[in-house]
Amino acid sequence: MKIILMENVPSLGKAGDVVQVATGYARNFLIPQKLALEASSANIHGLERQRESFLQKTDQQKQNAADLAVKIETLSCNVERQVGEKEKLFGSVTTMDIQEFLNGQGISLDRRKILLPNPIKSLGIFTVPVKLHPDVTAHLKVNVIPEKKNS
Repeated sequence: MKIILMENVPSLGKAGDVVQVATGYARNFLIPQKLALEASSANIHGLERQRESFLQKTDQQKQNAADLAVKIETLSCNVERQVGEKEKLFGSVTTMDIQEFLNGQGISLDRRKILLPNPIKSLGIFTVPVKLHPDVTAHLKVNVIPEKKNS
């Protein structure tokens, strides 16, 4: 079944693309979620008229993501964790910790955009990619330091 994507779908394409997908996938998921429309001649004609607004919208989203990326790359996230012998961490640093830091800086992001394949389980400085847009990825510096002991 041919469909017109109304939103960016990571595995299929960008908004405005006409793609071929399985009929069940289109009818049971994409169309009810308002991610796509059936590629009828009327919808394709309407798409041609809306293409300019699609392009402006995506350009604006990309510019906003680029501005946010510059802001994120100037930040340094310091995370304190308890350490045991041989500087081994108790627990780990996860995407939730990084999201909490960004929220504290006034940046609201979905934690799934923070591309941390495995939780950080050691002390040191790490670079964590944050995917803000399909074409824009920021790199946040995360510094894991030992928690100061209260004596």
